[in-house]
Amino acid sequence: MQSAEKWHRRILSGYWIIVLCLLIAQFLYMQYSRSIGMESIFGSGNGHMFAACNLMILMAMASAEIWLRRSQDHHKQAVVICGFIVSYLMYFVLEPYVDGAQMTVMMPIMIALVYFDQRMLYTLGVFSTLFYAVIYFGLERPVLGKPLLEFLLVECVYIVFALMAQAVIIRGRETREYLEQLTKSEQELVVERAISDKLLKMDALTGLYNHKSFHEYLDSLLEQCESNRLRLQLALFDIDNFKCVNDTYGHWVGDLVLKEVAAKVNSLIGLNDFAARYGGEEFAVIFTDKSYQETYAAVEEMRRSIAAMTHPYAGNKPITVSIGLCHYQLGDGKEQLFRKTDDALYTAKRGGKNAVVTSSAAPGEFLNLTKNPQLPV
Repeated sequence: MQSAEKWHRRILSGYWIIVLCLLIAQFLYMQYSRSIGMESIFGSGNGHMFAACNLMILMAMASAEIWLRRSQDHHKQAVVICGFIVSYLMYFVLEPYVDGAQMTVMMPIMIALVYFDQRMLYTLGVFSTLFYAVIYFGLERPVLGKPLLEFLLVECVYIVFALMAQAVIIRGRETREYLEQLTKSEQELVVERAISDKLLKMDALTGLYNHKSFHEYLDSLLEQCESNRLRLQLALFDIDNFKCVNDTYGHWVGDLVLKEVAAKVNSLIGLNDFAARYGGEEFAVIFTDKSYQETYAAVEEMRRSIAAMTHPYAGNKPITVSIGLCHYQLGDGKEQLFRKTDDALYTAKRGGKNAVVTSSAAPGEFLNLTKNPQLPV
């Protein structure tokens, strides 16, 4: 809407420039005629006609300007009507003194080209052609004695210009459609790339991030830990007795267990945390910007929530997880972080499972903060 409004005002501003040039030209011509003793257009018997034409031009321009400023509707129609009035009045002003004044009648056709409106082009083209025929046979031929050949040439110019304007409009529409299709194709390509990137980063079964994405993200976070002292904890989850689930109930049940455990883990992590399927029945969660106590509380909540889940397809027996948790110490590096976390996980597995074991600051030392008896599967 705002773009159309700008076009209306720009076209009207163009008309103001044309009208101003017309008035300046008449003034200079009048001064020149007086200086060399010629009869000026305002000194002849038809001076009142020129004055009336100029006055009506200014009135038409002022009316269109007021309409655009005060009314909210029909701006396009106001500009077109104003163009008609100005162009034909300019013709009557210029015709006795300027050869080719008939070209001013083409101005309404040019408006259709500016608006890229093919229907308007047909309407204005036909109207201008017929109107000039009326002017020729009613004024130019009987009063000014202009030959028929000039009439035919002017009409041919109108027709050729209208055809060329039509070709420009059609070509412009084809270009616009091509650009729209190109933009749509690029948008579809961006969506496809986003989907492909997501598929490359996500685990197809659980919907969590995959092993590769996990390591890429962890590498980036460890750099921030070393440079900005970002707090980070790593937790490794392993489903207890998962092989028994597959052997007893089948792999499809095992897949359901993996999905449900992954969904539970994903629902309990924070916005700044990162969960991934590390491999097989093992999951990894990176916690950031939390204290060690906050992270432990979150991990313990996950362990309890997973143990409380029901699995009708697995004999309603609980599924539990063992968890190893480690707080990253500056300077440890990725390998040391994984070694500590993995050792804590295996300590939890060997100590009875369904437990959270944390790694202390001293390498090789662990603290089993939560230990529950293994619930049979």
